[in-house]
Amino acid sequence: MLGKLYGIGIGPGDPELITLKGFRLLQNCPVVAYPAPDEGKSLARQIVASYLSGHQEEFAIRMPMVEQRFPAQEIYDWAAEQLGQRLKDGRDVAVLCEGDPFFYGSFMYLFGRMADKFAVEVVPGVSSLMACATSLSAPLAARNDILSVLPGTLDEATLIERITGADAVAIIKVGRHLHKIRKIVDKLGLNPHARYIEHATMSNQVIMPLSDIDKTHRAPYFSMILIHTRGAAWHV
Repeated sequence: MLGKLYGIGIGPGDPELITLKGFRLLQNCPVVAYPAPDEGKSLARQIVASYLSGHQEEFAIRMPMVEQRFPAQEIYDWAAEQLGQRLKDGRDVAVLCEGDPFFYGSFMYLFGRMADKFAVEVVPGVSSLMACATSLSAPLAARNDILSVLPGTLDEATLIERITGADAVAIIKVGRHLHKIRKIVDKLGLNPHARYIEHATMSNQVIMPLSDIDKTHRAPYFSMILIHTRGAAWHV
């Protein structure tokens, strides 16, 4: 009998933000897989470390964490083959995914390779978008607002067009694009309404107005900028 593959959203960083279902499956699966950088510790594993039994097989999917080489297709091919063998052996596999598996989540690349061969169940997680809004005490949208989620990797002209056409904007994948984005926000006169956050819900969380960021500041991958053109979603 084949095992079952679970894609478990483990939330944005706070270990208490994993769902009860995700927690139960995580503890019961004999194999736990997670993304990890080429070298060093996996953030996904760190989030759930206290929940692991110590008797499970752990499988690190190591890949370059740089946008130029992500997703690393050959690594996902290899991981799908390796995890597939464990499923053929009759063992269930839990794959951890920071945030939500189907909201810019890494698990989707395994899902696309394995869902037609094995039983797969996806467990939703608290996305970074919701976590950042909560940490910033900044509701995302209200009534008939148009909310746009924009990768900071987009070119300047596209970002300007998409921001201009929205009432509320969440800019993700900020990283090295921080100062390009800041220049655009300033050009559009939205600096007073732009909030910056990095490592939401984690112990090293940082929050500040976008306009207060020093020009030398380097934004991590896990950072986001939230903008509402009214300043707050509840304003008329």
